[in-house]
Amino acid sequence: MPAPPPDLRPTGCPPGLEYLIHVDQLLVHQTFHLAELLGWEVRNSYIVKNSIGQQVFLAEEENNCCTLQCFGPSRPFTFHIQDNLGQEVLTLMRPLACSYCCFPCCLQDLEVQSPPGIPIGYVVQECHPFLPKLTVLNERRQPQLRIKGPLFFCSCCRDVTFEVKTLDDSMLIGHISKQWSGFLREAYTDADHFGIVFPMDLDVKMKAVLLGACFLIDFLYFEERKGDKKH
Repeated sequence: MPAPPPDLRPTGCPPGLEYLIHVDQLLVHQTFHLAELLGWEVRNSYIVKNSIGQQVFLAEEENNCCTLQCFGPSRPFTFHIQDNLGQEVLTLMRPLACSYCCFPCCLQDLEVQSPPGIPIGYVVQECHPFLPKLTVLNERRQPQLRIKGPLFFCSCCRDVTFEVKTLDDSMLIGHISKQWSGFLREAYTDADHFGIVFPMDLDVKMKAVLLGACFLIDFLYFEERKGDKKH
């Protein structure tokens, strides 16, 4: 949908994100590439849909062939997320860093921008010996939410859920779930499906940052495992 005029846009809502005000869930489907069957790393792309399957955004990775093949799922990336009119409404930037949580100086840090060049939040990996944990920060790098994954997880035949909680872990407010997509797709491709659920009244910027967190979770915990299978 076209963005409303600036004087009608809700206060604090970046241009192009107005649609997120009225939704409480998103579906994220990774595009399948035939080259993945041969073990060749390709740029990831995703289609973001609403709860009834209508396309809302399209996410395309910007990267070069050398980075793709040398670093695999651990690679740095920039994602350009466009609405259905081709307008870039979100930019995700992940620098190169070690993906092992036992090295606190090298934890993952994803920056979410909207419009491009203007940070609206961050997703930072927490140092923890065995639990997948991430912190969602606002544009001033102040912690807002926590994301916690399961202690042991296997995506075979079932969904894998990452809980979205308040900072004190007292309240579950949503989740990011990696959805089971069948034996052949799971075994031989990197094409993953996710569902994101959050409160309707959550700040629109935080909804956008949780969408970014979904991509980071895919690279950290699911692309890595399939990359191991292919190699």
